[in-house]
Amino acid sequence: MLRELKIQNLAIIDNLEVSFTEGLNVISGETGAGKSIIIGAVGLLLGDRASTDLIRSSEDSAVVEALFKIDEEKDQTRGKLDGMGYHEDNDELVIKRIVSRSGKNRIYINGHLATLAILSSLSESLVNICSQHEHQTILNADNHIDILDEFGDLVTLKLQFSHFYNEYQILNRKLEELKSINNKKLDKEEFLKFQLREIEDGEIKVGEDVSLQEEKKILSNAKKLGEHADRSYEILYAGENSVLERLSRVMHDVREIKQIDSKFGISTGGLDSAFFNLEEIAFRLRDYINEITFDPGRLEEIDERLEFLGRLKRKHGGTLDSVFNKKEEIKEEIEDISFLEEEIEKILDEIVQKKKLLLEMARDLSQKRAEVAERLKTSIESEIHTLQMESAIFDVIFYKPAEDEDGDPVLNSKGMDNVEFYLSTNIGEELKPLNRIASGGELSRIVLAMKKVLARTGSVSTIIFDEVDTGIGGATAEIVGKKLQEVSKHHQVICITHLPQIVCFGDDHFLVSKRVSGNRTTTEINVLTEQERLDEITRMLGGVNITEKTREHAGEMLKTSHNKE
Repeated sequence: MLRELKIQNLAIIDNLEVSFTEGLNVISGETGAGKSIIIGAVGLLLGDRASTDLIRSSEDSAVVEALFKIDEEKDQTRGKLDGMGYHEDNDELVIKRIVSRSGKNRIYINGHLATLAILSSLSESLVNICSQHEHQTILNADNHIDILDEFGDLVTLKLQFSHFYNEYQILNRKLEELKSINNKKLDKEEFLKFQLREIEDGEIKVGEDVSLQEEKKILSNAKKLGEHADRSYEILYAGENSVLERLSRVMHDVREIKQIDSKFGISTGGLDSAFFNLEEIAFRLRDYINEITFDPGRLEEIDERLEFLGRLKRKHGGTLDSVFNKKEEIKEEIEDISFLEEEIEKILDEIVQKKKLLLEMARDLSQKRAEVAERLKTSIESEIHTLQMESAIFDVIFYKPAEDEDGDPVLNSKGMDNVEFYLSTNIGEELKPLNRIASGGELSRIVLAMKKVLARTGSVSTIIFDEVDTGIGGATAEIVGKKLQEVSKHHQVICITHLPQIVCFGDDHFLVSKRVSGNRTTTEINVLTEQERLDEITRMLGGVNITEKTREHAGEMLKTSHNKE
């Protein structure tokens, strides 16, 4: 239930605060006073699109804030809050929305930042605004099945069906994909086998590209390697006055010294070890020289092999490891293709079973809708007959569903039904779709009748009626007022109206007015005392020329409405 509403810097509203009560809250005021702005402010709290044009001139931002009391008996809002992470232990909910010229708009739920999507989802269970837009919603035949399901408490059943229908659609899409793959199966399989043969026939070895690069490096530098090795061998061993020859003389001289001077500190063993090590190196260099060969044929083979390995790496990931991984993937894919027919058959069986279940659910849902349609017809007709439309006939028409290739009804996410509301307003007139109703007054009464009927089953705590009095007056307006009062027994009702016959039924009466101060126009709203209320209803009845008889009439209207019980 909407308890408090605060608006700052929105259109011509400077700073406005209003507290609503349970029951029927009526709002009146001169045209242009700002009543629609108040409804627009509530719309912002429900997730309507925000525009900087709404911000009051010379101000940087507009703020709309509301306090809701959550009805514990209707736990839809509480459940949504808990699910969204906005749990509070008390029964109050505060929503705040800031619209800024800078574009930095903000939404707060119980003091925590929120997104527009979260706000829109939450607001569905808070407030329902019944306006000209609501008229269009009811006129749209696409919405009629949802209205029927809401009235018959079939929404849960429809959601269950929708869940299974989505699974059914996913299976059908998967089947089409597999069939498409299967149609290209031969080409795909041949291509994969070609890729596999290319890898397998190559007889690739782990690290082969690295070892070939090393071998290529050696072959390409054979001459340089030979020169270095030959020169080193000459210096160490083969050349005149070589290192080993000179080291041999050193070893002889050291031995001679040690024979004369036993205390000489150089070990002949160390010299022997150095000599033999250098000699081993020299012999290894000699053997290396004999091993070095320049083989242009082998170098060409290596280049061709490296080019082949390079192509494979470029095709399959950049490394030989990725080539090996691709080989395994190709094997698995070929195996998968071989089982494709089996998978298609399996999915076909699933689709058949799922469709069988959906048809059973759809027929059950359709039967329940037919039963609900009779109750809705009776309830709507009962309501509109009391709204000065005594001869009106309302009906829910079920169109014969189209059939698929199997002769079964074509299904959609809501079942198999295509329904539309029809109305005949006068005796002898044929039933026509609601969207062919010409009279605004008739349409307003139909909307009110539906709201009255649906109010018993709806979960929204607050209903706002804006322009519900379009095209009606006199005795019909009085009946509309009574209907609004009846709706207010189940929900908090806020009604903006220009008709005194409706205003007098309100539990609280608010007057919206505007004043000019300092070259600025400001809207304000005030709850009226009994005397002020009498004055306002008198004004609404008499207009410019107010007589004592008009005031007596207003008083009688108030008295009659207060004795409504």
